[in-house]
Amino acid sequence: MADTDDVDYNSDEYPGSPSYNEDRDDENVDEDEDDDDEEEEDPETVQAECLALFSQRDFIMESNILNVLKRYLQAGGAPSTVVELLSVNFTSIAGMVNVMANWLIHIGVSQREVTMLVENHMTEMVMKHFDPKKADSIFNTDGNMPEWLPEMIQQPTWRSVFYRLAEQYPDCLFLNFTIKMISDAGFQGEITSVSTACHQIEVFTRVLKTSIATFLEGGEEALEKHLPEFTKMVCHGEHTYLYSQLLMHLAAEEAQGGPNMRRLCQELQKAAVNKNLEVTPITVALTHANDYPRACQALSSMLSRQALNPADVTVLYKMYSEGEGPPVALIRVPEFLDLLVDALYNPTSKISPEHKSKYIFLLAYSVSVVESSRRGKGRRLNKEELKSTTQAIEKTHTLLANHKGSSELIAEVATLFTCIKFPVVAMGVLHWVDLTVSEPSFFKLNTDHTPLHLVLVDEIVSNHPLLHQKALQLLTRLFDNSYDELDVLVRLELKKMVLDRMLHLLHRGCVIPVVTFITKCVEDTDISLVRHFVTELLDMIAPPYTMEFVQLLLPLIENKAVTDTLRTNDGKDPVSEFICHCRTLMNQV
Repeated sequence: MADTDDVDYNSDEYPGSPSYNEDRDDENVDEDEDDDDEEEEDPETVQAECLALFSQRDFIMESNILNVLKRYLQAGGAPSTVVELLSVNFTSIAGMVNVMANWLIHIGVSQREVTMLVENHMTEMVMKHFDPKKADSIFNTDGNMPEWLPEMIQQPTWRSVFYRLAEQYPDCLFLNFTIKMISDAGFQGEITSVSTACHQIEVFTRVLKTSIATFLEGGEEALEKHLPEFTKMVCHGEHTYLYSQLLMHLAAEEAQGGPNMRRLCQELQKAAVNKNLEVTPITVALTHANDYPRACQALSSMLSRQALNPADVTVLYKMYSEGEGPPVALIRVPEFLDLLVDALYNPTSKISPEHKSKYIFLLAYSVSVVESSRRGKGRRLNKEELKSTTQAIEKTHTLLANHKGSSELIAEVATLFTCIKFPVVAMGVLHWVDLTVSEPSFFKLNTDHTPLHLVLVDEIVSNHPLLHQKALQLLTRLFDNSYDELDVLVRLELKKMVLDRMLHLLHRGCVIPVVTFITKCVEDTDISLVRHFVTELLDMIAPPYTMEFVQLLLPLIENKAVTDTLRTNDGKDPVSEFICHCRTLMNQV
């Protein structure tokens, strides 16, 4: 924050504000050498036009004042008239703003707050009165770039104004030019949500490159934070989506960073489908399966309808079970895999016995067969895990389809635990658990303290870190449910059991997401539940702690309503020790 002791309060302008004349173009004073060649104008007409301009409020502040004044005097205008009109119509709005801002700083308001106040008001005025035609006339007049524009785009506040205007007026020449200038100046990372960038291939490519680099470097957190804006930009049109996916697919074939890039391609494709965009032809075309038109047609049909079809499944099954078959990438499309998982693990799904093995084979083939290629040697397929994966899917499908109750599955726990070690089976079992426990009557009829369904979730969490987020989503939904049909004490015990599952998830490495969820729901949750979570958590953890963890958890631990009853007078309790350690850590930083 700025030190207001250094402010010159005798100045007419508050610190950091531009001087009235600092942006004046001295070159405007120079006379054009070709004026004599121009057609002579009627002096009376010229004077009338200039007088009309001089009569405008604060015209003396306009950048072209010297040109108009020279034109008026050359046409025989009286200097005294100019002085009178300019002085009478001088209200000095900009000067009054500077004086008012200076007063605010003088009475103790920080310079930063004053600057934000002025900038926010100016932003509102620009958004309200912006005229794209007048903005475009800046170029139509002399074809040159305004001198104030390069300096203006260096300021984050005004760049954000240009982004908002560009969204509102995508056809404005001036704004398109400005967006390109911003990109050229190195701020392309800020314009992922600006649709204007989609019309300029150079700007779009630069923004695309910057965004992808952000995802690859930032990991899961960056993906979750920036994917919506990135998707909005890429899905602006078919041409932008195809261009982006093609570039990313080419990059995904590289050994370094290829899997991460492929994941980004799939996330983008999934987001496009959620927006109800028909991207199936592009998805299929990028799988390099042009030599298998029948397979492409079968898959496209199911993806377009978002539903499996026994006839199309049979076509794919025959092609993949006989010989080499089409590329594995063709059936490794996330939407298709989701359809197969739902068909096999949805409790309400009914599959014809004659087609069940085909569904299982396609799912196992897509997740277990490794395809590689060498120049001049064609494709190589590694099917070593295909049989074991197929058997695991078949066993769990049979068990879960025939037995829905916990007591009926107790005898098969060992089999389930063994099969869950396969990622695709874990995904399917988690899907089955989600649909089963989400039924309104499940916990009302359940008599076990910890249902087997949630024990299976614990096992999935222990074996598959990549499924932690899905498991957390399930647990947070269960915890947020009101369970109005249950007795109050039963309801508390149920939520405490869900919290124990979250603690297990935290123990397995999903720390920040779990703690973040708890800290956000403190005010809406029974304090005894939060206290239970804190007590168990402090028994699990030990130094050293990351600063992110400390900053997130410390306010919760210091909340007297939560931890006051857990403290002792001698300060030897876990709560006091944690607070003391964290305070010491923060002081060192």
